[in-house]
Formats: sequence, C-alpha cells, structure tokens
Amino acid sequence: MSITSADICHAADQLNGLVGFHLKRGVHIFRFSEDAFGLDVAQESLQPCSEFVWRALDNDRQVLCRQRLALLLEQHVDDRLNIGEPLRLYLKRVDLPEIIAERTPLIQARPGVAH
Repeated sequence: MSITSADICHAADQLNGLVGFHLKRGVHIFRFSEDAFGLDVAQESLQPCSEFVWRALDNDRQVLCRQRLALLLEQHVDDRLNIGEPLRLYLKRVDLPEIIAERTPLIQARPGVAH
C-alpha cells in the first residue's frame, strides 16, 4: 500500500503533545501537559504538536515543516507522540518538496505564537 500526501497530512493532524518556546534557552521544547512547562516557557507560546508542525505560507495555505517534525522525532517518544510510518516516510523523502496544503487549524493559534 502506498502512502499519499493525504495520509501524511492526516498523520500530522493526529500528533499528541504540546510544544512551547523556552525563553532562556531560545529553543522549542516538548511536553505532554501544559502544566509541565514551567516559568521559562511563555503560556502564549504553547501549541499542540499537530499545529506546531504546520508553518503558515500565506492566508490560506500551510507547509508541513520537516524541520519541526524532526524536532519532535528527536524526543524519542514516538509512540506517545503518535509518529507513524507516514510521517517517517515524509521525513526521509527530502528529495520531494514539503507538502503545501489549504487547511484550517484544528484549534485557533494563540496570539503571539510564531508559525
């Protein structure tokens, strides 16, 4: 069975967990609960992983960002994150351009959240 772009997009929308920007270290960090971030992560920077992996391209389109997916994969908690084969294949296929899709975010991004 082949994996389609739709399969990859669906898998991205099924990711678990949250990402927040750590102010002192200047990096994005990952947690499974909003309560687990601490004071060095601004509450308004928190967003679900399923939204973090999408980068705004223009008003209607978003890019499924391989770099952001790779940051999640580096956490080594693939099963809890729900990183499946479609996303692994997408990360490996750097010979193909990143997926650009028209989509509505699953939740509205918080003000001040960088995309």
